[in-house]
Amino acid sequence: MTKSVFTSKHDRFRQMLIEARKSAGLTQMDLAERLNRPQSFVSKFERGERRLDVIEFLEVAHALGIDPIVFLKKLNAGERKAPS
Repeated sequence: MTKSVFTSKHDRFRQMLIEARKSAGLTQMDLAERLNRPQSFVSKFERGERRLDVIEFLEVAHALGIDPIVFLKKLNAGERKAPS
């Protein structure tokens, strides 16, 4: 099994999260505040320095106001556009 952090799908996952954050009109600091985490938490997962586990992903999706199931379906389908 390939380490997901080094795959194009992981890159797409990160880019979709960044696009979703920006589409929500949020800065990294805004998202971090919603998550009750430091800004560096958001920065690290957006840059790929840190991976999100499934529970963290669900918290991020909730904070962004996106449907995690729709997001993952788009990721799996290879779409780059973040869900609304």
